[in-house]
Amino acid sequence: MGAGGEQDKVVAAAETAPRRRWRWKRLLWLPVLFVAFSCLQVLVLRFIDPPLSTVMVWRFGEALGEGDWSYRLHYQWRDLDQMAPSLPISLVAAEDQRFPDHSGFDLQAIERARDHNARGGRLRGASTISQQVAKNLFLWQGRSWIRKGLEVWYTVLIEAFWPKQRILEMYANIAEFGDGVYGAQAAAQTFWGKDAARLSPAESARLAAVLPAPRRYNAAKPGPYVQRRAAWIQRQARQLGGAGYLAED
Repeated sequence: MGAGGEQDKVVAAAETAPRRRWRWKRLLWLPVLFVAFSCLQVLVLRFIDPPLSTVMVWRFGEALGEGDWSYRLHYQWRDLDQMAPSLPISLVAAEDQRFPDHSGFDLQAIERARDHNARGGRLRGASTISQQVAKNLFLWQGRSWIRKGLEVWYTVLIEAFWPKQRILEMYANIAEFGDGVYGAQAAAQTFWGKDAARLSPAESARLAAVLPAPRRYNAAKPGPYVQRRAAWIQRQARQLGGAGYLAED
């Protein structure tokens, strides 16, 4: 190859190098864009009620993938003050008793779960209500370090941008209480034909009791496990001080 050909290669390489650097610079912007986008997501949802959650979309797609064309989502938003006072305290008593005090992560519960799991037997989790909102509202189902890292990030944002009452309100509206039944209002209508504002303490406790496995347990027709757990939840709610435990300072 002549000198002209070598010179053309040098010129081409010199022209390509800036384009490659520009591509890398654009990639470096991706984390910045993600941070900005996720912050905007959380800020908007402090004031706007979501029409759906990613868990709802995921479950709907899962049903269609299984050929269940009759599957329907039941979801109706209700503000926290439109729910029976017994429901929020039942959820806290069942899922996250230190909810008013922690900043998204219950370190004491994490340590207890770690000790319990180290001894063997059935695995115990330590997710707070804030973590469950982050997971159910923004993320996909499954277990991976990437998803867990995103759950931590969104939990930090939720705790930073939302008051505790908004976090609990969101949880009560997007939690799955039965197969395809999301939120307190849809659950109250589906199981008892009433509004969420008219739920009794016993009914609220039953809804909280099925949360570990809402597709296995039935709040309207509770078996022995749900009955025992609902009774325990009611006792815990009373010991915490009832609805006053969640009153804003």
